[in-house]
Amino acid sequence: MGLAVSSMANDVSMPSARPLQAWLVVISAAWFFFYEFMILNMFNAINVPLMQEFNISATTLGWLSSYYGLANLLFLFPAGMILDRLSTRRVILVAMSVCVLSTFVFAQAPSILVAAACRFAMGIGGAFCLLSAVRLASRWFPPKKMAFAIGVVVTMAFIGGSIAQNPMTMLTEAIGWRNTLTVIGGMGVLMLMMIFIVVRDYPEGYVHHQKAANTSDRLGASKIINLVVRNRTNWLAGLYTSLLNLPIFLLGMYGTLYLQQIHHLTRDAASMVTMMLFIGTMIGSPVIGWISDRMGRRRLPMLIFGVLSLVTMLLLMYVPGWSLASLLLIFLSLGYFTSAQIITYPLVSESNPTYVTGTATGLASTLIMAGLYAQPLFGWMLERNWNQSIVDGVRTYALSDYNSALSIMPIAFLLGLVAAVFVKETNCKACEEVPSCN
Repeated sequence: MGLAVSSMANDVSMPSARPLQAWLVVISAAWFFFYEFMILNMFNAINVPLMQEFNISATTLGWLSSYYGLANLLFLFPAGMILDRLSTRRVILVAMSVCVLSTFVFAQAPSILVAAACRFAMGIGGAFCLLSAVRLASRWFPPKKMAFAIGVVVTMAFIGGSIAQNPMTMLTEAIGWRNTLTVIGGMGVLMLMMIFIVVRDYPEGYVHHQKAANTSDRLGASKIINLVVRNRTNWLAGLYTSLLNLPIFLLGMYGTLYLQQIHHLTRDAASMVTMMLFIGTMIGSPVIGWISDRMGRRRLPMLIFGVLSLVTMLLLMYVPGWSLASLLLIFLSLGYFTSAQIITYPLVSESNPTYVTGTATGLASTLIMAGLYAQPLFGWMLERNWNQSIVDGVRTYALSDYNSALSIMPIAFLLGLVAAVFVKETNCKACEEVPSCN
């Protein structure tokens, strides 16, 4: 493998695209991620009407939402291998079409079973959204700009996630959850048209892709998988991101319920607070990516912001009497600090040869999306000691119930810090630039 990497190092050519064109391509592709994050987090806006219409508990709601994660877990690794071999543009168009169609069907779902099937289909298409954006960013930007570029991509996603908070809540209250999802599906159609027009697989003069594709085909699937699985950075990076991403999965779904029942906020105020989690990530992703690029380091900022995430979460849980302004700041800070998770995407890209980038990112992303299964765990921990209280058809929980469930996150952050300690530093250099790579 060392000889293969060395020979490839001599053939690597950097993209010759104009910066404006590169940004147009990557940002247009990021609309897919934007859309996926919107439908991934939409349950925070429609959880109450869903629980009322289908007569389901918080645990069942968590399971319904987690069907997205199940599909991701099953398809992320194959998605990476597909992206290593097929046109990224075509894959995006097909995968996003599946997601948009599923949204329209979910909007008309007559039963919880149909809704679950649609949620699963959304997850299948969503398996390709971030992987395809990372794949394109690795072709259109040099390694020392990768973290910032991916940070911008993630910011696009979290704009979608923030729209799924207060704006979608208000829209749901105005026109109902079914009509809201129909509107979201229509937005998806417009985004598909933009992607079709703008996105291209490679910049002009980028010749390395054919050599990478030939290498991938020559090695075969089993050797590619073996190469990716043996690289511990892929596992540690995926674990770190999965653990730091839990506030998005958990507070993005149960946050409004928690803020209403424990901090006694109105539904609109609660959704505004949870939206700050996404705004913090929107700001933090490009900024922390830029910091990492400027430092020429990946592991150190992962450790620093991991510690800050842990401290912020403990403050939220154990300091009583937060005002609305304080809660807005806490959620903003938590989103900002945990956005350090985006560093792992260029880290994985830099830690693997070009011809397995998609597969390696697929493995890491599989671990990341496994975090969705914290949603039903959170619901189960809420209900362990539930006192059977129901108000307006919705179960209400005590502070002790929420703190028990919220304890998942500080434990996760500690484990994430352990993973970061053992990550191998890349110094922001592509794998082909390092003779000892793999």
